Amino acid sequence: MIQVEHLTKRYGSHLAVDDISFEVEEGIVYGLLGPNGAGKSTTMNILTGYLSASSGTVSIDGHDILEEAGAAKACVGYLPEQPPLYVDMTPREYLLFVAELKKVKRAERIEQVEQAMERTGLIEMENRLIKNLSKGYRQRVGLAAALLGNPKVIILDEPTVGLDPAQVIEIRSLIKELGKDHTVILSSHILSEVSTLCDKVLIIAKGKLVAQGTPEELAQRLTAGSALNITALGEADAVMNALLTVPGVSEVQITGQQNGETSVTVQVPQGEDLRAAVSAALAVAGCPVLGLTIASMSLEDVFLQLTAQAGDEEAQEILEEQEEDTLCPEDLEFVQDAVEGTVQPDGEIGQEDDASAQAEQEEADEK
Repeated sequence: MIQVEHLTKRYGSHLAVDDISFEVEEGIVYGLLGPNGAGKSTTMNILTGYLSASSGTVSIDGHDILEEAGAAKACVGYLPEQPPLYVDMTPREYLLFVAELKKVKRAERIEQVEQAMERTGLIEMENRLIKNLSKGYRQRVGLAAALLGNPKVIILDEPTVGLDPAQVIEIRSLIKELGKDHTVILSSHILSEVSTLCDKVLIIAKGKLVAQGTPEELAQRLTAGSALNITALGEADAVMNALLTVPGVSEVQITGQQNGETSVTVQVPQGEDLRAAVSAALAVAGCPVLGLTIASMSLEDVFLQLTAQAGDEEAQEILEEQEEDTLCPEDLEFVQDAVEGTVQPDGEIGQEDDASAQAEQEEADEK
């Protein structure tokens, strides 16, 4: 549905988007994650045609965003973080206006506006002025505008920011419904929201695409193995010794001790199910299992680890650049001497020239 290749965007010397490439499949809800200033909104604005890229290509449903801008934009419905609403209009008036801007056929405009208002729950508010609506309903108006023209792709930039909990639930429910009929790209700082709504995740940090895939795939990529959280009745030494006898257990970490119970985290190879083996080992050791769960890496853990790695890589690149630009001690001494005038541009020590100049001055004084 969307192909992005080597996308780059510069603002002067600032590199906002740094050579990113990815593909968006049809009928899937994507989450675009990244810290503030990572390049999410810039990427979205390029995908929707609001900004031009410094280099790279974007193709939407086979239409290049530059060469076939009209056809590409017709495939996209966009809800920016701050919807550009005309607050002195009613939702119906505004949506009819947007339908005309999107070149929806005159005979279809009223029907499409009715459908958009119905899907977004605006029927009861259709004749109120937008300036008198709550922020949640204003978001609904912006979302309804994005639906006009029946676009194949819906792009939502922070759709729940600033909403109260009830409004957040309503907007999330709308996004789930949209995902049944459209390809959706959702930008959000709320990791639980992305984890709940999105099938796949794109993580951007420092303008670079650092990871993409399902939350489960990203978690597996970052962990060489998996872990079991176990609580057993018995002393810590007995529990640990019993677990270390199980083939495949690489590490046992005690996480708590209370009332004769010991809680541990056990590292096991990825893809191996050792629950039966560890339960049997603990039973033989006289340490009954009180609780056993498979530990999983949350999307928040994945996000924090990947963005931290991106920051470390950038810091290392800066250090390497500084090392390349740093003068060695001998060069630094030479430059300092040149500034003080004791070294000539060709590198010769300037003592002979100084002596010659002094002799000429003495001869002039004698005359």
